[in-house]
Amino acid sequence: MFGRVAERQMHGVRWVLTSGWLLLIASLLYDPLSPWLTYPDRDWSPLRIDPTRCVKVQGVCLQEQPYALGTTIFWGIVVPSSIFILLIFGHELWRRICPLSFLSQIPRALGWQRQIKRENSKTGKARYELVKVKPGSWLGRNYRYLQFGLLYLGLCARILFINSDRLALAGWFGVTIVAAIAVGYLYGGKSWCQYFCPMAPVQSIYAEPSSLLASKAHIGDRQITQSMCRTTGEDGKEQSACVACQNPCIDIDAERAYWDGVVQPEQKVIYYGYVGLVVGYFCYYYLYAGNWDYYFSGAWAHQENLRETLLKPGLYLFGMPLPLPKLVAVPLTLGLFSIGGYLLGVSVERYCQASFQRKKQPIRPELLQHRIFTICTFFAFNFFFVFGGRPLILLLPLFLQFFYEGIVVGLSTLWLYRTWQRNPDRYAREGLASRLRRQLGKLKLNVEQFLEGRSLEALSTDEVYVLAKVLPGFSKEKRHEAYKGVLREALEEGYVNSASSLEVLQQMRAELDISEDEHRVVLAELGVEDPALLDPAQQRSRENLVRLTGYRKALERMLSLQQRQATFQANSAQALVGESEAFQRLRREYAMTQREEQVILEDLEPTAALVHRGELLLQQLQNLMERYHALNQPSLKGQKMALGLLRTTVLQKKRLLVTGLLEIMEHLHQSAPSTEATEALDLALALQQLSPGVLQDLLAESAQHPKNPSSWQRRLSSQILTLLTQPAEMPAACPLTLTQGAIASHLDALVFESNPLIQAVSLFMLFNLDAQRGQERATQLFGTKPQPSPLVREVAATLLDSTTPPGTPLTSFKTLEKLVYLSDSDFFGGIGSETLIELANRAVIKVYQPEESITEEGDTCRELLLLIEGIAQVQSPQEGDASAVSTQDLQPGQVLDELEVLSHTQQASTIVAKAQPTRILAIPVDTFDDLLERDRDFARRVLAMECDRLRHLTQPLTLPSAPLIH
Repeated sequence: MFGRVAERQMHGVRWVLTSGWLLLIASLLYDPLSPWLTYPDRDWSPLRIDPTRCVKVQGVCLQEQPYALGTTIFWGIVVPSSIFILLIFGHELWRRICPLSFLSQIPRALGWQRQIKRENSKTGKARYELVKVKPGSWLGRNYRYLQFGLLYLGLCARILFINSDRLALAGWFGVTIVAAIAVGYLYGGKSWCQYFCPMAPVQSIYAEPSSLLASKAHIGDRQITQSMCRTTGEDGKEQSACVACQNPCIDIDAERAYWDGVVQPEQKVIYYGYVGLVVGYFCYYYLYAGNWDYYFSGAWAHQENLRETLLKPGLYLFGMPLPLPKLVAVPLTLGLFSIGGYLLGVSVERYCQASFQRKKQPIRPELLQHRIFTICTFFAFNFFFVFGGRPLILLLPLFLQFFYEGIVVGLSTLWLYRTWQRNPDRYAREGLASRLRRQLGKLKLNVEQFLEGRSLEALSTDEVYVLAKVLPGFSKEKRHEAYKGVLREALEEGYVNSASSLEVLQQMRAELDISEDEHRVVLAELGVEDPALLDPAQQRSRENLVRLTGYRKALERMLSLQQRQATFQANSAQALVGESEAFQRLRREYAMTQREEQVILEDLEPTAALVHRGELLLQQLQNLMERYHALNQPSLKGQKMALGLLRTTVLQKKRLLVTGLLEIMEHLHQSAPSTEATEALDLALALQQLSPGVLQDLLAESAQHPKNPSSWQRRLSSQILTLLTQPAEMPAACPLTLTQGAIASHLDALVFESNPLIQAVSLFMLFNLDAQRGQERATQLFGTKPQPSPLVREVAATLLDSTTPPGTPLTSFKTLEKLVYLSDSDFFGGIGSETLIELANRAVIKVYQPEESITEEGDTCRELLLLIEGIAQVQSPQEGDASAVSTQDLQPGQVLDELEVLSHTQQASTIVAKAQPTRILAIPVDTFDDLLERDRDFARRVLAMECDRLRHLTQPLTLPSAPLIH
């Protein structure tokens, strides 16, 4: 809601509120006017002191004198208003109007912030970077405890020193303002708000996961969300001023920050402890005075000689004071209530967990914790407003008091109803639907005719997914493109990484009918389009993306305002940035590192970005060629079928990389005819010198359709084509003397592929090559998040079993063995690993002795049989002569009865084992039928294979000269 209000307007509001606050502080020091309203003879003033009233404190009437209203206004109006704003309007209003937050940004506005000097070791040039709180530092790890501790100390100090002492309150404000400004100088961003402010725990309790009227940062296309740091440029446009001082950041997306830390131990301390602290704070007034009249009269806000009570009894119970000084009683009482609140919260949590377990109704820890926190917030808010501001509320007419209470209870109940229904899955689903909505818009599909005048933005989360399922023209290719865009955004924001994306996007894949294997293809394509996107060394986050995007846009605006073009050579940009004080200040404002700035400057010039990407792809291609060579070493020849899987994976990646390089050459040549053409030729020469066989395969396939607009012969210039097709210098032969360690290193890299089948095979081969290294990787895989697939866990557990010696054959890995045989057969080879794994889990291996019948003529066909070892002989009666039998020997890799399985008919022949042993992989017919229904590509391939076989049946029988296993 208030996140959309223009920064210029909010800046004016901040000035007004800050001026009002400073005026209030000044009134604490000198106020000759407001005491006039409290004189006993001012009968018309509701604030006058009633001389007939006796407010007892520990059995003695409190002497009241005319007083200034500064403390009463602050405690009775300002503080309750802030709590109300947080729950109803959210932090996106409070953080944008908070005077203390505004004052903490004075050093940034003046350009006076602490910086670290960084020197370039190559050039010797110095640059300065803002200091930020490091996540791994003591402050970065414990700031929540620090803030809660400061809140506790502040409430103790309030009761002891500053409740009614105007000078003490003014001094407290002064110290706080100086501290906020000092933190603003020492650290960049909103470090005061994020790491030090005692009000921050209160903000997170009332404003997370979302206030009643807060906007949703994860839905929509706005780049500047909620209370995000922003500024107004010289052109009058708002731009991000985020320096990524905290991740995740409540100012960017409060709900994301909430779900990210909802099960963290410090959250329990804050929520449960805060409930106890609130109850203890207000109850102390009763425990101190012996009655509630002391609090509700408001006498505590103007009590004279507050410091004189510090060493007097601090508790009054059962009509008598206890000999415990107030200086000790206050922190003791508030501390015990806080500890009691924490212990009560933990006990309730454990009781709820046990109750759900007894009822066998499992509940996710995040959801249980969220609902307990929601109840805590609802209780704390309503308990606070039983007391907060009550001395002034009681001065109102009775009907206004009821109206006030109805507003508080009604709005908080509405908040409870909405917040109770939130859960992390719903948040994730809404965020992904918003990304999908953006991708549907980019595809320029004609959706308006199906929405009855509504726009895509007006659709609910469920409606977006339904539209994606039923929208005409949303073909498989467009689904692929839309999913690719969603995955790219999720990776850029750090919402997922290459390892977690498969699990996090599972629901969206189901909605778009994207298989796991298609997901891996998309992931590989994104790695080619942007190699840095999948780099595990780069810690991506939405906060960092906001910072980098803000810097780039600010840089482009500055260049535009100075009448410079935003597209220039990267080295020219570096010179410009280096010589201009304005650009140096911009760099410091966004806390840019040298590497980050270099990447952005390269991106401003398309040619430099393309060339850099091409160099990265060439390096990756070189590594893959070395890996392929390692997989062809004689020492691995004993695992021929397993090696075939790994080689196929490497070849597929090489094909993607070469395709990406060819596309870069095309773009370089088309963008400009001179310099870019030279860059394209350089890339072509480097690719030709590598001489990958995949390159010639791609060009040969494309040459079969020269008139196709997508053929490389039409897309690349003749000069580049000539260079690519020239015979390269004789490449070095595949090295046959690689050390065992070098081969193990390549297998090691394959262990962490995203495909579980490749992971399992690589782990198995690594163990047989280097048992210790294989066991180390198996242990490491068990500790990764998300957990590896059941197949990988099964292989890893077998390797870690003390009874598994090095060199264990494939037959000891039941599921993996079945997968290798399935993937190496012509009939099943090429289908997705997801489907293969499902088949392997349902299939069984049967062993037959020589002359033992595998199937009998006339039997009902119940299984699809794949010969994996030995020889099977098909014995069929000849037409016209029942006594004569024709035979056909089948070799490993052949399917024995696919026609009968497809037609659901009886066996037309007898199949007999002829070798010792003969092993058969049997797949239930129901499983095979289910596969045909779900995997359309596999169904089409089976149909083509059987049509080809039927054509051959009309010709003289010719047996294959070689086994079909390769």
